[in-house]
Order: sequence, then C-alpha cells, then structure tokens
Amino acid sequence: MARRARASRARQTAETGAPASPHIQRRLPFFDPLDEEQIATLEAQVDWIIQDVGIAFRDDPVALDLWREKGARIEDDIVRADAAWIRDLCAKAPSQFTQLARNPERSVIIGGPHQVFAPIYGAPFVRDLEGGRRYGDMDSFEKLVKLAYLHPNLHHTGLVIVEPCDVPVSKRHLDMLFAHMTLSDKPHLGAITEMSRAQDSVDMAEIVFGADVMENNCVIMGNVNTNSPLLVDKVVTEAIRTYCGRGQGIVVVPFILSGAMGPVSTAASVAQAMAEAMMCCAYAQMIRPGAPFVLGNFLSSMSLKSGAPTFGMPEPVISNYAIGQLARRVGLPLRCGGSLTASKIEDAQAAYESADSMHSTMLAGANFVLHSAGWLEGGLCTGFEKLIMDADRLGSYQKVLSQGLDTGDEALARDAYGEVAPGGHFLGSGHTMRNYQTAFYEPALSDSENVESWEEGGSKDMRRRAYERWNAMLDAYEPPAMNQGVREELAAYVARRKEELPDAWY
Repeated sequence: MARRARASRARQTAETGAPASPHIQRRLPFFDPLDEEQIATLEAQVDWIIQDVGIAFRDDPVALDLWREKGARIEDDIVRADAAWIRDLCAKAPSQFTQLARNPERSVIIGGPHQVFAPIYGAPFVRDLEGGRRYGDMDSFEKLVKLAYLHPNLHHTGLVIVEPCDVPVSKRHLDMLFAHMTLSDKPHLGAITEMSRAQDSVDMAEIVFGADVMENNCVIMGNVNTNSPLLVDKVVTEAIRTYCGRGQGIVVVPFILSGAMGPVSTAASVAQAMAEAMMCCAYAQMIRPGAPFVLGNFLSSMSLKSGAPTFGMPEPVISNYAIGQLARRVGLPLRCGGSLTASKIEDAQAAYESADSMHSTMLAGANFVLHSAGWLEGGLCTGFEKLIMDADRLGSYQKVLSQGLDTGDEALARDAYGEVAPGGHFLGSGHTMRNYQTAFYEPALSDSENVESWEEGGSKDMRRRAYERWNAMLDAYEPPAMNQGVREELAAYVARRKEELPDAWY
C-alpha cells in the first residue's frame, strides 16, 4: 500500500508541474496506408485544382496584386498557378521549427518527428458537472488556461479555449492574450479575426520576447480556416501578412464538411484540402520566404439525413492518414484531428468518437494537434471534465509515440530470471523494484480497483473523478514567475488599446 501511495503522489505531482518533455519526440513509425499509385493519383488531383480549377482570393486586392506580380493567372478573383511553382514555394517553408515559450523549457518543436498537443479552440459554450452548460465567460476562460498550463500532457495552450462572451468581441482578444501570457508560460496562439487583432497579438508578443528575439524566432502563431470550397478570404490573407510578415507562424486549415464544403468522396475532399492549404503556404512564402507554416486538415463526414457533422467516423479517420502522407511529401508540418465528438456530454459516444479521432491523428503523425482535449458538441462546447479526461488519455498516446518498445538490456530483465524460480512471481524481484513506478502508464482518472474499494470511495464515475481532479488542480495553482516590468508593460498595452477601441458585440 505504501508503494502504491508513493506512486499515486508522484502522478499527482506530475499533473500539476512541468511535463517531462515540452513536446513529443516520436519514435513510432508513421502509419502510411496509401501506396505509391494512390499518392500519385491524389497529387495529380491537387495539381489539377491548383492549375485548372483555381482558388478564389476574395476581398483582398493586396493579395491579388501580389499573385499577379509574381506571374499567377488571375480571372476575376480566381488564382491559377503552375503546380510545380506552388510546390517550389511550399518547399521554402521549414519542415520543422521551434515556437519559443516564455519559459524556454516549454518551447515546442513543430514538424518532423515531433508532436504537440493543444486544447480545444473556439467554443462559445462551456460545461461542467455542477454548473451545467452555459455561455463562456472570462472566469471560465481563465480557469481553462490555468488547467492547460498545469496539465503535463498538454504542451501548448492554444488561444480561444472558450469564448469569453461577457467581454466585447472588439476587446476580448486582448484579455485572452494577457491571460495566456501571464497565467501560463507555455506557448500559445494569437488572434486572427481582424487584421488589427492579429497586429495586437504580434505587438504583445514583442513586449514579452523583445524585437531582436522575435526577428529570428517564432514566438506566436495564428490559426485560420479557409472558406471551403476553394475560397481564401481576407481574414486569411491579412493574418498571413501580419504573422508571416514578422517571421511568425501561421496555421491554415481547410474546414471541409464532406458533402457540403467538399465533394462527398473522401479522396476528392483530401485533395481539395491540400490544394487550398498549399496555395496559402505559397502566398505566405511570397510574403516572407522561410516563414513557418503548418498545413492543416479538418475533414468531417456528415449525416446526409440532417446535415450535421459526424466525428470519429471511418472517412475522417482515413483522411488523417492520407493527409499525413501528402503533407510529408510536400515537406510541411501538419495539423489535423483531435479528441473530436458530436456528443453533448462525456458519455460512451464521446469516448468512442474521441478515441478514434485522436488515435488516427496520432498514427498519422499530426505535428500540431489543436482540439486535443475538451471538445464537445461538434466544437460548440468546452467541457471541463472532458478536458481533463482527454488530457489523461493523451499521456498514453505520448508513451506509445515517444517510447515504442524498449528492447534494451534493462527491458529484457535477464537478471530477474535468476531470482525467480519456475512457477514463482516477479513482484518482489530487483528488476520490478527498480522499475515499478515507470513500467506502466497508469491513467490518473481510471479506477482499476475492485468493486468493494470503488463503492467504499463513493462509487464515483469518471466524470465525477474528473470534476474533483480539475478543482483540486485549480486549488493548487500558482502562477508562473514573470518579469514584473514585462507584465506591467503588457497591462498598459491592453489598457491603452481598450481605451482606443469601442465596444462591439459582433
């Protein structure tokens, strides 16, 4: 019992301290199910869309002027270009890069064999076991930032973990950025919904890191969606100019609901996603060669009866594998997948759909995984319990990816066979005693005791255990150290910008 108690305390300490590694160094091979003929067919489809179909760059004459200057074919706002040229431009983006964190020990590498997990992004509603479902507010937002900071299996805090709907839309990005920059020292994203908000994000990042560091390093990224099918609006192009123009990163994700924003066939939607994202990458490299770029894929199947998106289904699972292979061929870091579900609460549907979505994301090799934890209702709601439950499971994925099967001398345990007679047991052997604390991943929220112990403890299901876990984590929260002068300068920037901006609620 004493050993079990020590192990339990070690797990609890790990859950409220810095992760052993700020990102995953992958050892498991990528799962590449498509053969060369299938890959060639998809790449030909991508090239055909780029060259013959074209992508609209709408409501941004600055973007069209640059395409025209560089030699693309423009018809109205449709941009067509030689596919080989677009691939050459994409090759200028780094295949992997580091996003610096305020705490250097938490900086993450995005791309190559590395994988980074970040929480849900963009939900307007929040839910917890006692408070129920409600609009997000700043109090919930700050609690979620703290939890993402505290949990060792989340490497990055994203940005809009939930929309703080009690703050005007015109000003909430300032409060969100200030929270991420002061309540956590992990890397995070910046705002993108208007060019001025993206500029605020870059300017606040410069206060934290300094202009010299920022000139040569990625310290912040924006995450934007194309307006599929085949439309890039000025939100995307202005965000690219703002972030990439300063040498910062951009994540561009075609959000394709197959059958609505893309053809009903998975292969066609995957090729469309590649074409849209590659054209945005090419544009980013025209703005600044070498600017960090993450190619995204968010492909969902749908109910053809109701039109509602569905998650964890075989079609998006296959799309993750396909887009992983295609992204590696282009040489770009990948963002896809997450712990996705259409379920309204943390039930069996949520568990099955989230596990299938996340497992395929893991095997596909997604380098930056937004929505790794907390997603409910097709992304409309952030669940406190879901965040903690998902993050708990991310630890098992992390072990599979980063450790694989150890076949070293200690793992083969030859000395243990000298201690244990045939028919005996290894429980007290020296090898077991040396390794018992780290031999197996033990999820903190799972209950593996006998039913009598479970009943004595109150017969709590996982939702209740997660509720108690996140409350205990918040009770133990201590803000990370921060230079007081930097904090004051950030606060002054936020106050000044709020004075300059009128309240707007849409």
